[in-house]
Amino acid sequence: MPNIRETSLAYLQAGLCVLPANVQLKFAALSGWKEFQQRLPYDCELNNWFGNGNTGVCIVTGKVSGNLEMIDFDLKAQAYKKWYDLVQSQSPGLIERIVIERSQSGGLHVIYRCQDEVCGNMKLAQQKVILPSENEAEVCSKKYKPRRDKDGNWFIILTLIETRGEGGLFLCAPSAGYELIQGEFTSIPVLSTDQRDILLQAAWSLNEFIPEPQPEPAAPISNNSLRPGDDYNAGGDFKAVLVSHGWALAQSGESERWRRPGKSIGWSASIKDRTFYVFSTNAYPFESEKAYSPFGIYTLLEHNGDYSKAAKALATQGFGKSEDTSGVDISNITSEDTAYDTEPAASDPGPMPHELLNVPGFVNQLRDFMMETAPHPEPVLSFFGALGQQAHLAGRKVRDDNDNRTNLYILNLAYPGCGKDHPRKVNSRILQTLGHDTTTADGFASGEGIEDKLFMHPASLFQTDEIDSLITATSKGKDSRIDMIMNILLKMFSSSNSIYTTRLKAGKKDGGTIDQPSLTIYGTAVPENYYQALSSKMLTNGFFARMLVVEAGLRAPEQEATFCEIPESIIRAAKYWVEFKPGTGNFANFHPVAVCVPHSEAAKAMQRTFGRTADSMYDKAQEQADLVTMAIWGRAAEKARRLALIYSCSENAINPVITEAAVQWATSLVTYTTERMLYMASQYVCESDFHSSCQKLLRVLRQWHKSKGNEWMPFWQLNRKLPWSQREHEEVRQTLVNQRKIEYAEEATGGTPKRLYRLVKL
Repeated sequence: MPNIRETSLAYLQAGLCVLPANVQLKFAALSGWKEFQQRLPYDCELNNWFGNGNTGVCIVTGKVSGNLEMIDFDLKAQAYKKWYDLVQSQSPGLIERIVIERSQSGGLHVIYRCQDEVCGNMKLAQQKVILPSENEAEVCSKKYKPRRDKDGNWFIILTLIETRGEGGLFLCAPSAGYELIQGEFTSIPVLSTDQRDILLQAAWSLNEFIPEPQPEPAAPISNNSLRPGDDYNAGGDFKAVLVSHGWALAQSGESERWRRPGKSIGWSASIKDRTFYVFSTNAYPFESEKAYSPFGIYTLLEHNGDYSKAAKALATQGFGKSEDTSGVDISNITSEDTAYDTEPAASDPGPMPHELLNVPGFVNQLRDFMMETAPHPEPVLSFFGALGQQAHLAGRKVRDDNDNRTNLYILNLAYPGCGKDHPRKVNSRILQTLGHDTTTADGFASGEGIEDKLFMHPASLFQTDEIDSLITATSKGKDSRIDMIMNILLKMFSSSNSIYTTRLKAGKKDGGTIDQPSLTIYGTAVPENYYQALSSKMLTNGFFARMLVVEAGLRAPEQEATFCEIPESIIRAAKYWVEFKPGTGNFANFHPVAVCVPHSEAAKAMQRTFGRTADSMYDKAQEQADLVTMAIWGRAAEKARRLALIYSCSENAINPVITEAAVQWATSLVTYTTERMLYMASQYVCESDFHSSCQKLLRVLRQWHKSKGNEWMPFWQLNRKLPWSQREHEEVRQTLVNQRKIEYAEEATGGTPKRLYRLVKL
């Protein structure tokens, strides 16, 4: 067998980001491998990894490895021959230049570099297989759980061809079971963008599965009448809309091929049975691997996604009328209160109201101490650091009459230098003083590590600055380590009033159990990292929907802060909670019987009212198929109940009662954080890298407009703020011009024309 260490060094010298791999798990054998998406390993790191018996090798794809991309032919490479023939017909000899290896499962890896940066992982060709029953199916040693389609058939989706691009990785030779059959990893060819397109389009042409179009807002219909959107879906000329926005028909037939704006060869989407399916990751406002109805296309391109305006516009064009309109009331379609109306654009609730940073008793005392001793006192950081400590101390000890517990997941956004670490240090000092420091942790090494920590200490406080990496990984795509951590955190959060079963470990017959785990997270992150990573995928992830996301203010002036001992009143209050053991006998630690904290009648009524409000907001979002708003409002009532319980524990540890003041504060805080999150989502959510680029250019032009009014912005100034490639500038510009969001002009100068940009006048 080749010398793994020498081979890995050769790969590294060829510019490949090579890491040790677990061949059985088909993943990197490093807990913190994400940093290597940005940098190559050092020689000494490789010597350490591969000098310890590691025999698996994997390569990180994307920019870090020279714009490396791999096309993975799965299921015994059954689609490879057809793909090969298609590529040969378009570009004879191209495949002979590429590196190809066989995987341990009998599939094939096709590896190359690209002149331009590559996108994230993509599924290129899939197949829908109808099954006779709901029984688990096995195909090429892989197991699949069937689900039902709209016709009631049981089916599974097989992925025949997919890519590993930016942020991905793949196992490779000389790992056991992997064999190079063409070329060498030390001399991977660089393909032009057009050549890469030939490879991808050949794979896309083999796709046999198109999902159902994106859901559209539900709207009531009268007897014998059609909604405008439904009528347009049936017969509207959506292809003319595509053409008017720069799309072009590339290939006719039963399944038409369409080319996005700014692209001169190849194709980016298909149309079959009036369903528009997008393959390209640069087809904003459309998302890659998503299907759209004619009405969805019309709404996105003509009305920027506003279904209300789109429905009204179609109604004025005659869409939505029934065959016999006599006696039919269509006012519900054309009135101002039409069911197609979406909520107004989310408004900004502004900075955190000062009155919300107030919970009497322990929380306020600890907040004040943190402020007094911080080099740069920041109220939001101090208050929520203190709130997280109270949530932790009361974990597994109290509950409300709905069996809600005190564990919270807090995310505090603050800029570097604001003192994010000071609340963490104070909290750790308090627990260390009480001999309780073993209940803390400062990061998420692995999902198994979280379970082990909670198994030893069922009530634990994780104070971490690693939330940035979770945010970035969640927004960009699949990472099995991050997915595992997320799933465990989700399950742990929901198990606080029940029993959590740990994962089965090697050599063990059964997994362990954790009785009523209380995991509290006080995490911090930089605002820019969080906002730039915002996406529907991230915000609908159950982990982030459960988080209480707050924002610190600007860095405060430095103060004379000297080290001093924790006040006795704070230590005494914390000690009470540490020593309080609900339950009796030897099982008090293993199975505590949490004390039920009573409500006042008025507090109960207020909680019910807020619950109905949250349900109403959820229902409105569901009517509009607004998954982000549904996810965030769907957890609002639960957050408010937990917060009110924590308020009562801080106010009176010995005889806590959930009062009107507790519920008023809790519901106000949840309402504020929910509205703020929705506002920021409306400003920053991007569904693809290309969409993000469009948003960045618009933000630059808005800043220019604030200071320069309607003056043109020269390209050289724009390029300084957005140092992209010429191709990316052209594609973004053409897209925004087609959408009538910006204006572009060229001014003759006697040499290179002067390129000018500005926002479209509204």
